Amino acid sequence: DDKGDKQMTFQLMLAVGTAVIGSLQFGYNTGVINAPQKIIETFINETWFERYNDPITETTLTSLWSISVAIFSVGGIFGSFSVGLFVNRFGRKNSMLMANVLAFAAAALMGFSKMSSSWEMLIIGRFVVGLYSGLSTGFVPMYVGEVAPTALRGALGTLHQLGIVVGILMAQVFGLKSIMGSATLWPLLLGFTVIPAVLQCALLPFCPESPRFLLINKNEENKAKAVLKKLRGTTDVSADMQEMKEESRQMMREKKVTIPELFRSPLYRQPIIIAIVLQLSQQLSGINAVFYYSTSIFEKAEVPQPVYATIGAGVVNTAFTVVSLFVVERAGRRSLHLIGLLGMAGSAVLMTIALALLDKHKSMSYVSIVAIFAFVAFFEIGPGPIPWFIVAELFSQGPRPSAFAVAGFSNWTANFIVGMCFQYVASLCGPYVFIIFTVLLLLFFVFTYFKVPETKGRTFDDISAGFRQSSATGGEKHSPEELNSLGADSQL
Repeated sequence: DDKGDKQMTFQLMLAVGTAVIGSLQFGYNTGVINAPQKIIETFINETWFERYNDPITETTLTSLWSISVAIFSVGGIFGSFSVGLFVNRFGRKNSMLMANVLAFAAAALMGFSKMSSSWEMLIIGRFVVGLYSGLSTGFVPMYVGEVAPTALRGALGTLHQLGIVVGILMAQVFGLKSIMGSATLWPLLLGFTVIPAVLQCALLPFCPESPRFLLINKNEENKAKAVLKKLRGTTDVSADMQEMKEESRQMMREKKVTIPELFRSPLYRQPIIIAIVLQLSQQLSGINAVFYYSTSIFEKAEVPQPVYATIGAGVVNTAFTVVSLFVVERAGRRSLHLIGLLGMAGSAVLMTIALALLDKHKSMSYVSIVAIFAFVAFFEIGPGPIPWFIVAELFSQGPRPSAFAVAGFSNWTANFIVGMCFQYVASLCGPYVFIIFTVLLLLFFVFTYFKVPETKGRTFDDISAGFRQSSATGGEKHSPEELNSLGADSQL
């Protein structure tokens, strides 16, 4: 019955759409801090002077600003690591609902920081919204992967990334001086987080819990069946139930899988290394460097109205995520990731040449715009969306929460390192900073080519069976229990 498998029902759209609001929040709060930098620095400066009757030193200002930007990733690291604590206990849907408490708290802290003359509130707010975003980067792809039918899993999985890039674009547009990026309105710009939070809280009660969670973790077969019928828009969900029961049977034979076991057991070692390297390929590709500092890159390239060039990059970003959405089920995950990495490496080389020759040839500023747009486009074809949802595909129900915690942790840690170090490295290397990213991109290309399996159109069970086989042929001896245990229920 292929009809039920390819069908977008209203219930499925509602569930996925509501979850993706969490991704939008993550993107918005990633991008929002870029535009009002000067204005917020002025606020910190004035507040400092009011308190201490002394102008703030340049170094203190720079460190307070860097902390305001980077503390977001620190929150993300903690949040992503706590994913497993929530989803196994409260379920996927309730976890998303509970996380919104953090979004409300953050919106209040950041929104009232100016009124309270407190940059501390701003920094704490950024940390709290980072916590929320870290949790979301685990909850959203996991929930979407579990409610989606196999044939639509890649396309729907890409929506998490689409949510992120639409959030970034919204932040860029709202951050324009003429909209909310002004000296009076920037607290509203940061406090805007409250609106999507309200929306998500209003919609979640109408969404189903993940049928996999209901059947496998809660053992509520009838509930799971009823939810599936709604999600699939068909009365015959026997194939889906069969697949989930098979996964459940696998799990009955297994021990619980903790994070250390993911690395210790030869069975999980290969998929967890793939998951980590793919997350690193996303963050260490240089994309955040482009997004955190695009406006200043465009200024250096002497582009008139650099803010609009940055928004242009945001539009390209969004457009190509939509392209990826339509291609990912046809072209497959692995090939798209390879194309994306190679294209980014090429664009990075072009960008280096353009920035290096800028003094001699003014026309190079246009080449640098083209290079940045191409860089962003190739990112969204592969390295943007794929690392998020492939984690759900590489692991079955058992180790999935632990695996998401590890993958999220790797992603956020790399994000933090790039955010903290890029400015320093860029001032050392000048226009040649993108050469570093080119080398990394080529290394990730080689790894993906040799190590990453294609997961398109395969059931979760079939994918983990592939790893079971390759770890068995690796000449390592496993007990039968161990071989059966790919995909254990994890408790962090």
